[in-house]
Amino acid sequence: MEQHPEPANRIELGLINLKAFFTDHLNVIYAAKAHLVEKLPLIAAHVHYSDLHEAILETVTDVQKQMVRLEMIMTLLDGEITSEHCTAMIGMVDAIFESIQDYTGRDRSLRDLTIANYMQQIESVEMASFQILEMAAVKLKDKQIKKILKECYNEARTDRILLLLIATKYITAK
Repeated sequence: MEQHPEPANRIELGLINLKAFFTDHLNVIYAAKAHLVEKLPLIAAHVHYSDLHEAILETVTDVQKQMVRLEMIMTLLDGEITSEHCTAMIGMVDAIFESIQDYTGRDRSLRDLTIANYMQQIESVEMASFQILEMAAVKLKDKQIKKILKECYNEARTDRILLLLIATKYITAK
């Protein structure tokens, strides 16, 4: 017998499942951020222009602050950070390294623009992750966690805007 999806108005996730989703994804984001903290300084070392170099280092600082916040959230949930892996984010960061290699010996501006593009994509993924978790925090009825996630989202958004402005500068330069 063929099964049909249930209507959307009948979704019953439940608080236990929602909390499990929340903590699992918090761990994934944390693992991705740990990878970024490790790799972004190496990427910054390949950047030629100071504006992008400083933006990447600022992103590292923001990511470190976000990691502390995520640890706080996990403590509030009586959980602990595990060593979950985030292959998608790790793959994006590794793609940046591949791009650096592709542009080595070629135009520095083009290499920097490529790095800025990938950095902006990473920030977009982070923003989306924080938004979903923030919605889940509303359902979990925890205003403090929601506030902490909003701070993380705002930092990622600010970093993304900065990287967009930098990319625009590279594209519109004569």
